[in-house]
Amino acid sequence: MHAVSDKIELACTLSSLGVQEEEYVRLLGFPRGWVLEGRARELASWAQNWYADHGRPWMYARQAEQFEMAGDSISIDGIEFSSQRLRNTLTDAEAHSVILVAVGAGPEAEEEARRCWTGEKPDEYFFLEVYASAVVEHLTTLAGARLCDWAEQRQMAVLPHYSPGYPEWDIQEQPRLLELLKKTRFETFPSSVEALHSGMLRPKKTLLAAFGLTRHTDRLQKLTALVPCERCSYGPCQYRRAPYRRAPRPAGEQIQTHAVDRNAQYQTSKKALERWAEERLTMRAEPDGSVDAVFRYDGTTCTNMGRPLTFLYKVRLGPRAEGYPILEQQCLPDVGDDGYTYMCRFIEDADALMAAIEREKPLKGERLNAVLEWKRTPSGAGCYCEASSRDHKWGIVLETIHYALVQRELAEDAEER
Repeated sequence: MHAVSDKIELACTLSSLGVQEEEYVRLLGFPRGWVLEGRARELASWAQNWYADHGRPWMYARQAEQFEMAGDSISIDGIEFSSQRLRNTLTDAEAHSVILVAVGAGPEAEEEARRCWTGEKPDEYFFLEVYASAVVEHLTTLAGARLCDWAEQRQMAVLPHYSPGYPEWDIQEQPRLLELLKKTRFETFPSSVEALHSGMLRPKKTLLAAFGLTRHTDRLQKLTALVPCERCSYGPCQYRRAPYRRAPRPAGEQIQTHAVDRNAQYQTSKKALERWAEERLTMRAEPDGSVDAVFRYDGTTCTNMGRPLTFLYKVRLGPRAEGYPILEQQCLPDVGDDGYTYMCRFIEDADALMAAIEREKPLKGERLNAVLEWKRTPSGAGCYCEASSRDHKWGIVLETIHYALVQRELAEDAEER
Protein backbone atom coordinates (compact mmCIF):
# COMPACT_ATOMS: atom_id res chain seq x y z
CA MET A 1 0.00 0.00 0.00
CA HIS A 2 1.34 3.43 -0.96
CA ALA A 3 0.25 6.96 -0.08
CA VAL A 4 1.33 9.88 -2.26
CA SER A 5 0.12 13.30 -1.09
CA ASP A 6 -1.86 11.14 1.34
CA LYS A 7 -3.57 9.36 -1.56
CA ILE A 8 -4.00 5.61 -1.30
CA GLU A 9 -2.95 2.94 -3.79
CA LEU A 10 -2.98 -0.78 -3.11
CA ALA A 11 -2.54 -3.89 -5.24
CA CYS A 12 -2.35 -7.50 -4.19
CA THR A 13 -3.15 -11.11 -4.92
CA LEU A 14 -4.42 -13.19 -2.02
CA SER A 15 -3.32 -16.66 -1.05
CA SER A 16 -6.41 -17.37 1.04
CA LEU A 17 -9.96 -16.08 1.43
CA GLY A 18 -12.54 -16.16 4.18
CA VAL A 19 -15.73 -16.30 2.12
CA GLN A 20 -18.54 -16.60 4.64
CA GLU A 21 -20.60 -19.75 4.36
CA GLU A 22 -23.89 -17.88 4.77
CA GLU A 23 -23.01 -15.54 1.88
CA TYR A 24 -22.21 -18.48 -0.41
CA VAL A 25 -25.42 -20.26 0.61
CA ARG A 26 -27.41 -17.10 -0.12
CA LEU A 27 -25.92 -16.81 -3.61
CA LEU A 28 -26.75 -20.45 -4.25
CA GLY A 29 -30.39 -19.44 -3.82
CA PHE A 30 -31.14 -21.02 -0.44
CA PRO A 31 -33.09 -19.08 2.22
CA ARG A 32 -31.37 -17.41 5.17
CA GLY A 33 -30.20 -19.88 7.82
CA TRP A 34 -30.17 -22.85 5.43
CA VAL A 35 -27.65 -25.59 6.28
CA LEU A 36 -26.19 -27.46 3.33
CA GLU A 37 -26.47 -31.22 3.49
CA GLY A 38 -25.95 -34.26 1.29
CA ARG A 39 -25.13 -33.63 -2.35
CA ALA A 40 -25.30 -29.85 -1.97
CA ARG A 41 -22.77 -29.96 0.89
CA GLU A 42 -20.49 -32.19 -1.19
CA LEU A 43 -20.61 -29.86 -4.20
CA ALA A 44 -20.10 -26.71 -2.11
CA SER A 45 -17.06 -28.23 -0.38
CA TRP A 46 -15.64 -29.34 -3.71
CA ALA A 47 -15.98 -25.82 -5.17
CA GLN A 48 -14.40 -24.21 -2.10
CA ASN A 49 -11.50 -26.67 -2.04
CA TRP A 50 -10.91 -26.42 -5.79
CA TYR A 51 -10.75 -22.65 -5.62
CA ALA A 52 -8.46 -22.72 -2.57
CA ASP A 53 -6.02 -24.88 -4.56
CA HIS A 54 -6.24 -23.15 -7.95
CA GLY A 55 -7.85 -19.71 -7.66
CA ARG A 56 -5.86 -16.47 -7.74
CA PRO A 57 -8.07 -13.69 -6.33
CA TRP A 58 -6.78 -10.13 -6.59
CA MET A 59 -7.66 -6.53 -5.89
CA TYR A 60 -6.49 -3.06 -6.88
CA ALA A 61 -7.47 0.38 -5.55
CA ARG A 62 -6.29 3.89 -6.38
CA GLN A 63 -7.54 7.26 -5.25
CA ALA A 64 -8.25 9.61 -8.13
CA GLU A 65 -5.82 12.45 -8.72
CA GLN A 66 -8.59 14.79 -9.87
CA PHE A 67 -12.31 14.76 -9.15
CA GLU A 68 -15.09 17.20 -9.85
CA MET A 69 -18.81 17.29 -10.62
CA ALA A 70 -20.29 19.67 -13.14
CA GLY A 71 -23.82 19.55 -14.46
CA ASP A 72 -24.92 15.93 -14.78
CA SER A 73 -21.43 14.49 -15.23
CA ILE A 74 -18.68 13.27 -12.92
CA SER A 75 -15.09 13.91 -13.98
CA ILE A 76 -12.45 11.50 -12.66
CA ASP A 77 -8.88 12.21 -13.74
CA GLY A 78 -10.22 14.03 -16.78
CA ILE A 79 -12.58 11.23 -17.88
CA GLU A 80 -16.32 11.98 -17.90
CA PHE A 81 -18.88 9.57 -16.45
CA SER A 82 -22.65 9.88 -16.20
CA SER A 83 -24.51 8.25 -13.30
CA GLN A 84 -27.27 10.18 -11.57
CA ARG A 85 -27.41 7.71 -8.68
CA LEU A 86 -23.66 7.92 -8.02
CA ARG A 87 -23.71 11.68 -8.43
CA ASN A 88 -26.52 12.02 -5.89
CA THR A 89 -24.64 9.88 -3.37
CA LEU A 90 -21.45 11.90 -3.78
CA THR A 91 -23.36 15.17 -3.54
CA ASP A 92 -25.35 14.15 -0.45
CA ALA A 93 -22.14 13.14 1.34
CA GLU A 94 -20.23 16.23 0.14
CA ALA A 95 -17.54 13.89 -1.21
CA HIS A 96 -14.21 15.47 -2.09
CA SER A 97 -12.70 12.48 -3.92
CA VAL A 98 -13.29 8.94 -5.16
CA ILE A 99 -11.30 5.73 -4.89
CA LEU A 100 -11.37 3.46 -7.95
CA VAL A 101 -11.40 -0.26 -7.18
CA ALA A 102 -11.10 -3.44 -9.24
CA VAL A 103 -11.41 -6.96 -7.85
CA GLY A 104 -11.46 -10.33 -9.54
CA ALA A 105 -11.72 -14.04 -8.85
CA GLY A 106 -9.23 -14.68 -11.66
CA PRO A 107 -9.75 -16.70 -14.85
CA GLU A 108 -9.04 -20.09 -13.31
CA ALA A 109 -12.52 -20.79 -11.90
CA GLU A 110 -14.18 -19.61 -15.09
CA GLU A 111 -12.05 -21.96 -17.18
CA GLU A 112 -12.68 -24.91 -14.84
CA ALA A 113 -16.42 -24.20 -14.82
CA ARG A 114 -16.39 -24.28 -18.62
CA ARG A 115 -14.62 -27.66 -18.51
CA CYS A 116 -17.27 -28.94 -16.11
CA TRP A 117 -20.01 -27.82 -18.46
CA THR A 118 -18.50 -29.38 -21.56
CA GLY A 119 -17.70 -32.48 -19.49
CA GLU A 120 -21.42 -32.85 -18.67
CA LYS A 121 -21.05 -31.89 -15.01
CA PRO A 122 -23.71 -29.18 -14.69
CA ASP A 123 -23.87 -29.36 -10.89
CA GLU A 124 -20.14 -28.78 -10.51
CA TYR A 125 -20.38 -25.99 -13.08
CA PHE A 126 -23.14 -24.25 -11.12
CA PHE A 127 -21.51 -24.50 -7.68
CA LEU A 128 -18.12 -23.30 -8.92
CA GLU A 129 -19.68 -20.42 -10.89
CA VAL A 130 -21.57 -19.28 -7.80
CA TYR A 131 -18.51 -19.67 -5.56
CA ALA A 132 -16.52 -17.41 -7.90
CA SER A 133 -19.32 -14.84 -7.58
CA ALA A 134 -19.09 -15.16 -3.79
CA VAL A 135 -15.34 -14.53 -4.07
CA VAL A 136 -15.98 -11.29 -5.97
CA GLU A 137 -18.47 -10.15 -3.32
CA HIS A 138 -16.00 -11.01 -0.56
CA LEU A 139 -13.17 -9.17 -2.30
CA THR A 140 -15.36 -6.09 -2.68
CA THR A 141 -16.17 -6.25 1.03
CA LEU A 142 -12.50 -6.75 1.91
CA ALA A 143 -11.43 -3.83 -0.29
CA GLY A 144 -14.06 -1.63 1.37
CA ALA A 145 -12.82 -2.68 4.82
CA ARG A 146 -9.23 -1.77 3.96
CA LEU A 147 -10.31 1.59 2.58
CA CYS A 148 -12.40 2.25 5.70
CA ASP A 149 -9.38 1.50 7.90
CA TRP A 150 -7.22 3.92 5.91
CA ALA A 151 -9.92 6.63 5.82
CA GLU A 152 -10.88 6.46 9.50
CA GLN A 153 -7.28 7.10 10.53
CA ARG A 154 -7.47 10.34 8.54
CA GLN A 155 -10.87 11.49 9.87
CA MET A 156 -12.60 10.58 6.61
CA ALA A 157 -15.25 8.08 5.63
CA VAL A 158 -15.72 5.79 2.63
CA LEU A 159 -19.14 5.68 0.94
CA PRO A 160 -20.94 2.62 -0.48
CA HIS A 161 -19.43 1.45 -3.75
CA TYR A 162 -21.16 1.83 -7.11
CA SER A 163 -20.43 0.10 -10.41
CA PRO A 164 -21.25 0.41 -14.11
CA GLY A 165 -24.27 -1.77 -14.84
CA TYR A 166 -25.96 -0.81 -11.58
CA PRO A 167 -29.17 1.24 -11.94
CA GLU A 168 -28.52 4.66 -13.51
CA TRP A 169 -24.94 3.86 -14.56
CA ASP A 170 -24.69 2.59 -18.13
CA ILE A 171 -22.55 -0.54 -18.35
CA GLN A 172 -21.08 0.77 -21.60
CA GLU A 173 -19.03 3.23 -19.52
CA GLN A 174 -17.16 0.30 -18.00
CA PRO A 175 -14.36 0.26 -20.62
CA ARG A 176 -13.50 3.87 -19.72
CA LEU A 177 -13.42 3.02 -16.03
CA LEU A 178 -11.14 0.03 -16.69
CA GLU A 179 -8.82 2.20 -18.79
CA LEU A 180 -8.64 4.67 -15.92
CA LEU A 181 -7.92 1.95 -13.36
CA LYS A 182 -5.05 0.58 -15.40
CA LYS A 183 -3.28 3.95 -15.19
CA THR A 184 -1.59 2.89 -11.98
CA ARG A 185 0.65 5.11 -9.92
CA PHE A 186 3.38 2.86 -8.49
CA GLU A 187 1.81 -0.58 -8.35
CA THR A 188 1.33 -3.01 -11.23
CA PHE A 189 -2.25 -3.86 -12.12
CA PRO A 190 -2.57 -7.40 -10.66
CA SER A 191 -4.40 -9.23 -13.45
CA SER A 192 -5.25 -9.21 -17.14
CA VAL A 193 -8.76 -7.79 -17.64
CA GLU A 194 -10.45 -6.87 -20.91
CA ALA A 195 -13.61 -4.84 -21.47
CA LEU A 196 -15.78 -5.93 -24.38
CA HIS A 197 -17.71 -3.53 -26.63
CA SER A 198 -20.87 -4.42 -24.71
CA GLY A 199 -19.25 -3.20 -21.51
CA MET A 200 -18.96 -6.69 -20.03
CA LEU A 201 -15.62 -7.78 -18.61
CA ARG A 202 -13.41 -10.74 -19.37
CA PRO A 203 -12.84 -12.64 -17.10
CA LYS A 204 -16.50 -12.17 -16.17
CA LYS A 205 -15.91 -12.69 -12.44
CA THR A 206 -14.47 -9.18 -12.19
CA LEU A 207 -15.96 -6.04 -10.71
CA LEU A 208 -15.02 -2.37 -11.14
CA ALA A 209 -16.32 0.19 -8.70
CA ALA A 210 -16.05 3.71 -7.38
CA PHE A 211 -16.06 4.44 -3.65
CA GLY A 212 -16.76 8.02 -2.66
CA LEU A 213 -14.59 9.66 -0.01
CA THR A 214 -15.77 12.41 2.34
CA ARG A 215 -14.40 14.44 5.23
CA HIS A 216 -17.96 15.18 6.41
CA THR A 217 -18.45 12.05 8.51
CA ASP A 218 -21.47 13.64 10.18
CA ARG A 219 -23.35 13.34 6.87
CA LEU A 220 -23.27 9.56 7.17
CA GLN A 221 -24.98 9.68 10.54
CA LYS A 222 -27.78 11.92 9.23
CA LEU A 223 -28.35 10.06 5.96
CA THR A 224 -28.42 6.32 6.59
CA ALA A 225 -28.43 5.55 2.86
CA LEU A 226 -24.81 6.70 2.81
CA VAL A 227 -23.65 4.20 5.43
CA PRO A 228 -21.77 1.37 3.69
CA CYS A 229 -21.78 -0.77 6.86
CA GLU A 230 -25.32 -2.02 6.23
CA ARG A 231 -24.03 -3.72 3.06
CA CYS A 232 -20.71 -4.89 4.53
CA SER A 233 -20.32 -8.38 6.03
CA TYR A 234 -16.77 -7.79 7.28
CA GLY A 235 -17.12 -9.09 10.84
CA PRO A 236 -13.85 -7.92 12.50
CA CYS A 237 -14.34 -4.26 11.49
CA GLN A 238 -13.77 -1.84 14.39
CA TYR A 239 -15.29 1.13 12.53
CA ARG A 240 -18.84 -0.17 12.04
CA ARG A 241 -21.49 2.57 12.15
CA ALA A 242 -24.55 0.37 11.60
CA PRO A 243 -25.43 -3.35 11.73
CA TYR A 244 -25.07 -5.51 8.65
CA ARG A 245 -28.52 -5.92 7.08
CA ARG A 246 -28.24 -9.68 6.70
CA ALA A 247 -26.86 -10.35 10.16
CA PRO A 248 -28.99 -12.83 12.13
CA ARG A 249 -31.49 -11.06 14.36
CA PRO A 250 -31.37 -11.61 18.13
CA ALA A 251 -33.89 -14.14 19.37
CA GLY A 252 -37.28 -12.62 19.95
CA GLU A 253 -36.51 -9.37 18.13
CA GLN A 254 -39.36 -8.09 16.00
CA ILE A 255 -39.16 -5.30 13.45
CA GLN A 256 -42.32 -3.51 12.44
CA THR A 257 -42.35 -2.72 8.72
CA HIS A 258 -44.76 -2.67 5.82
CA ALA A 259 -45.22 -6.00 4.09
CA VAL A 260 -43.19 -4.57 1.19
CA ASP A 261 -40.70 -1.71 1.44
CA ARG A 262 -42.43 1.34 0.00
CA ASN A 263 -39.14 3.22 -0.39
CA ALA A 264 -37.53 0.40 -2.31
CA GLN A 265 -34.40 1.03 -4.38
CA TYR A 266 -34.70 -1.33 -7.33
CA GLN A 267 -31.95 -2.45 -9.67
CA THR A 268 -34.47 -2.10 -12.51
CA SER A 269 -35.80 1.33 -13.48
CA LYS A 270 -39.24 2.12 -12.07
CA LYS A 271 -40.50 3.09 -15.53
CA ALA A 272 -39.72 -0.41 -16.76
CA LEU A 273 -41.27 -1.99 -13.67
CA GLU A 274 -44.42 0.08 -14.14
CA ARG A 275 -44.73 -1.01 -17.77
CA TRP A 276 -44.02 -4.67 -17.05
CA ALA A 277 -46.43 -4.73 -14.09
CA GLU A 278 -49.16 -3.55 -16.45
CA GLU A 279 -48.26 -5.56 -19.55
CA ARG A 280 -46.55 -8.76 -18.41
CA LEU A 281 -47.76 -9.48 -14.87
CA THR A 282 -51.02 -10.97 -13.61
CA MET A 283 -51.71 -11.46 -9.90
CA ARG A 284 -54.58 -13.18 -8.11
CA ALA A 285 -55.33 -13.07 -4.39
CA GLU A 286 -56.45 -16.42 -2.95
CA PRO A 287 -58.99 -16.87 -0.13
CA ASP A 288 -56.23 -17.90 2.32
CA GLY A 289 -54.42 -14.58 1.77
CA SER A 290 -51.72 -15.97 -0.52
CA VAL A 291 -50.96 -14.41 -3.89
CA ASP A 292 -50.43 -16.20 -7.21
CA ALA A 293 -48.40 -14.23 -9.78
CA VAL A 294 -47.53 -15.06 -13.38
CA PHE A 295 -44.95 -13.05 -15.34
CA ARG A 296 -44.43 -13.47 -19.09
CA TYR A 297 -40.86 -12.97 -20.31
CA ASP A 298 -40.23 -12.47 -24.03
CA GLY A 299 -36.62 -12.82 -25.14
CA THR A 300 -34.48 -14.05 -28.00
CA THR A 301 -31.69 -16.53 -28.49
CA CYS A 302 -28.17 -15.14 -28.89
CA THR A 303 -27.56 -17.37 -31.92
CA ASN A 304 -29.62 -18.87 -34.76
CA MET A 305 -30.70 -15.44 -36.02
CA GLY A 306 -32.15 -14.37 -32.69
CA ARG A 307 -35.13 -16.70 -32.43
CA PRO A 308 -37.91 -15.31 -30.17
CA LEU A 309 -38.74 -17.29 -27.04
CA THR A 310 -41.25 -16.93 -24.22
CA PHE A 311 -40.99 -18.21 -20.65
CA LEU A 312 -43.60 -18.02 -17.90
CA TYR A 313 -42.59 -17.33 -14.32
CA LYS A 314 -45.06 -18.57 -11.70
CA VAL A 315 -44.63 -17.34 -8.13
CA ARG A 316 -46.76 -18.09 -5.10
CA LEU A 317 -46.46 -15.73 -2.13
CA GLY A 318 -47.66 -16.19 1.42
CA PRO A 319 -50.06 -13.74 3.07
CA ARG A 320 -49.36 -10.03 3.42
CA ALA A 321 -49.42 -10.32 7.22
CA GLU A 322 -46.40 -12.63 6.98
CA GLY A 323 -44.45 -10.28 4.69
CA TYR A 324 -45.28 -12.10 1.44
CA PRO A 325 -42.86 -15.04 1.88
CA ILE A 326 -41.89 -16.68 -1.41
CA LEU A 327 -43.47 -20.13 -1.17
CA GLU A 328 -43.20 -21.52 -4.71
CA GLN A 329 -41.31 -20.58 -7.88
CA GLN A 330 -41.39 -22.05 -11.36
CA CYS A 331 -39.92 -21.02 -14.70
CA LEU A 332 -40.98 -22.90 -17.83
CA PRO A 333 -41.45 -22.31 -21.57
CA ASP A 334 -44.83 -21.00 -22.64
CA VAL A 335 -47.19 -23.59 -24.08
CA GLY A 336 -46.63 -24.00 -27.82
CA ASP A 337 -43.38 -21.99 -27.86
CA ASP A 338 -40.28 -23.77 -29.15
CA GLY A 339 -37.88 -20.81 -29.37
CA TYR A 340 -35.92 -22.08 -26.36
CA THR A 341 -34.89 -25.19 -28.32
CA TYR A 342 -32.63 -22.96 -30.46
CA MET A 343 -30.51 -21.75 -27.52
CA CYS A 344 -26.91 -22.88 -27.84
CA ARG A 345 -26.86 -24.47 -24.36
CA PHE A 346 -30.07 -26.36 -25.16
CA ILE A 347 -28.51 -27.69 -28.35
CA GLU A 348 -25.37 -28.72 -26.43
CA ASP A 349 -27.20 -30.41 -23.54
CA ALA A 350 -30.95 -29.88 -23.36
CA ASP A 351 -31.47 -31.92 -20.18
CA ALA A 352 -28.78 -30.08 -18.21
CA LEU A 353 -30.04 -26.63 -19.19
CA MET A 354 -33.70 -27.33 -18.49
CA ALA A 355 -32.82 -29.04 -15.20
CA ALA A 356 -30.88 -25.94 -14.14
CA ILE A 357 -33.79 -23.67 -15.06
CA GLU A 358 -36.19 -25.86 -13.11
CA ARG A 359 -33.88 -26.18 -10.09
CA GLU A 360 -33.10 -22.48 -9.61
CA LYS A 361 -35.52 -20.85 -7.17
CA PRO A 362 -33.67 -17.82 -5.83
CA LEU A 363 -34.90 -16.40 -2.51
CA LYS A 364 -37.44 -19.18 -2.00
CA GLY A 365 -38.46 -19.19 1.65
CA GLU A 366 -37.55 -15.53 2.17
CA ARG A 367 -39.83 -12.54 2.28
CA LEU A 368 -40.26 -10.69 -0.98
CA ASN A 369 -38.33 -7.69 0.39
CA ALA A 370 -35.19 -9.87 0.15
CA VAL A 371 -35.03 -9.14 -3.60
CA LEU A 372 -33.97 -5.58 -2.72
CA GLU A 373 -30.77 -6.89 -1.12
CA TRP A 374 -30.06 -9.58 -3.72
CA LYS A 375 -26.83 -8.71 -5.52
CA ARG A 376 -26.72 -10.13 -9.03
CA THR A 377 -24.74 -9.45 -12.17
CA PRO A 378 -26.65 -7.39 -14.75
CA SER A 379 -27.11 -9.30 -18.00
CA GLY A 380 -28.64 -8.04 -21.21
CA ALA A 381 -28.82 -11.50 -22.79
CA GLY A 382 -32.30 -12.57 -23.82
CA CYS A 383 -31.46 -16.28 -23.59
CA TYR A 384 -31.11 -18.63 -20.63
CA CYS A 385 -27.71 -20.16 -21.33
CA GLU A 386 -25.78 -18.60 -18.43
CA ALA A 387 -26.67 -18.70 -14.73
CA SER A 388 -26.09 -14.94 -14.45
CA SER A 389 -28.63 -14.34 -17.22
CA ARG A 390 -31.19 -16.52 -15.48
CA ASP A 391 -30.60 -14.74 -12.15
CA HIS A 392 -31.04 -11.39 -13.90
CA LYS A 393 -34.44 -12.46 -15.21
CA TRP A 394 -35.57 -13.77 -11.83
CA GLY A 395 -34.55 -10.41 -10.38
CA ILE A 396 -36.72 -8.61 -12.94
CA VAL A 397 -39.67 -10.89 -12.14
CA LEU A 398 -39.46 -10.52 -8.36
CA GLU A 399 -38.85 -6.76 -8.53
CA THR A 400 -41.88 -6.34 -10.81
CA ILE A 401 -44.05 -8.29 -8.36
CA HIS A 402 -42.65 -6.23 -5.48
CA TYR A 403 -43.37 -2.98 -7.32
CA ALA A 404 -46.92 -4.08 -8.15
CA LEU A 405 -47.64 -4.97 -4.53
CA VAL A 406 -46.28 -1.63 -3.33
CA GLN A 407 -48.62 0.16 -5.73
CA ARG A 408 -51.53 -1.96 -4.54
CA GLU A 409 -50.81 -1.16 -0.89
CA LEU A 410 -50.52 2.56 -1.64
CA ALA A 411 -53.84 2.50 -3.52
CA GLU A 412 -55.54 0.69 -0.64
CA ASP A 413 -54.20 3.25 1.85
CA ALA A 414 -55.46 6.08 -0.34
CA GLU A 415 -58.95 4.53 -0.46
CA GLU A 416 -59.02 4.23 3.34
CA ARG A 417 -58.20 7.94 3.70
